[in-house]
Order: sequence, then structure tokens, then C-alpha cells
Amino acid sequence: MADADVVAAMAGSFLADISPALLDDLLAGGLRSELPAGTTIYRQGSAPRTVLVVSGLLRVYMSSPDGRQVTVRYARRSDVLGIAVLVGGPADVGAQTLAASTLYRIDAALLATTARQDGRVAWALAEELNRRLYENLRQTAVNAFGSVRQRVALHVLDLASAQQGPGGPLVARVSQQELAEAVGSVREVVARVLRDLRLAGLVATLPDGVHVLDPTGLHDQTWDPAGA
Repeated sequence: MADADVVAAMAGSFLADISPALLDDLLAGGLRSELPAGTTIYRQGSAPRTVLVVSGLLRVYMSSPDGRQVTVRYARRSDVLGIAVLVGGPADVGAQTLAASTLYRIDAALLATTARQDGRVAWALAEELNRRLYENLRQTAVNAFGSVRQRVALHVLDLASAQQGPGGPLVARVSQQELAEAVGSVREVVARVLRDLRLAGLVATLPDGVHVLDPTGLHDQTWDPAGA
């Protein structure tokens, strides 16, 4: 039987709405893994896999030919990664842990086979794909229209995760001026935002960058409608 934290994470996921028998099978046939920050769990074109986030924070990103990266999704406790590739096959994305994370690998073949046979399961997968679409639209809106606080938090998290090595600290090597230019603001405003984030215990400022102390808390700032 799966550990209690896995059961709790599954209960908070969209999979809780599927049949109890299938849920029991997924819990019984999964594989738990504990991963340090900076671990790549999926690379472009890899075979489809489906994982439940039990704890931690992960990002899904796309890479340009010259090595630049853009985050297309963040995943937290009770999120399920890999539903899109389960339906559509390998994707041109990567996925990595931003904090120490616990994952539970789900039997993707069992989930896909059952979805083809049970309309309730297929509908649950369709609803999850719809939620992910709306989340991506929201992420795009924050990039385009978010407050300075939201855009700074998002850019620091994106930049730090792109530069992070396996098990290494989450540090964005960027000056305040470069950060201001990246988010379409001025250095003085960005300095105030970083001060507020520092006082909240989310980041520490360095001579050559920003150290993310609480990646989950900083991610929360990207969705704060009252951000500065």
C-alpha cells in the first residue's frame, strides 16, 4: 500500500474523481522517488511517463535552439505531470525539480487503457487537460499584463531554475538593471520589489544576483492579484 503522504496527494489530485478500483490499482502499482533540487525528470522526446507530485515544486519548460528556456508550467503537491504526453505522445519539453521533491510514478499504460474503456476516466483526463490549457493562458497573461511584483517573481524563478545545477542552490545571476529591463520596469521599482521579497524571507540578494530561499513561496507571488 502507498505511503500516507502519497495517498493524501492523490486524494487532492484530479485522479480522486476516477473509480475507486482504478485509484487503488494506481496507488498499489506506483513507484515513489525522492529527488534533490535541480533534478531533470523528463527531457525532450523522452518516452511518456505520468507522475504525481507528493511534495516540492517542479517546472516544465521549453528550450530554443540556442539554449534559452521558457517555463510553461509549474507543478506542486497533488499536481499530475504527463497527462498530455499520455494522450499525444512525447513532447518537446523538459521538467526539473526546483526544490527537493517527492514524486510517485503512476502506471501510465493502465491509466490510458482504462480511459479508452471507461468514459468517466476519459472525461477526467479531458477536464485535467482543460485545466492545464487555462493555466497556460494565465501564465501568458502574467508575462504580458502582470504587476511588476508578479513579473519579477516569475523572471527570477525562471532564470534561477534555468541556471540551477543538480542539487545546487537556486540563484538567478542577474543585476537589478538587467532584471528591470527584462520585466519592463526601472531599477528603482525592481529594487523595492526585491526588498519586499527579501523581508518576506523569499529571497536573499547577492552582489551578482538573487538567491531564491523559498521557491514555492516565490511562485505564490506570481499569482498575487494585489502585487505591486
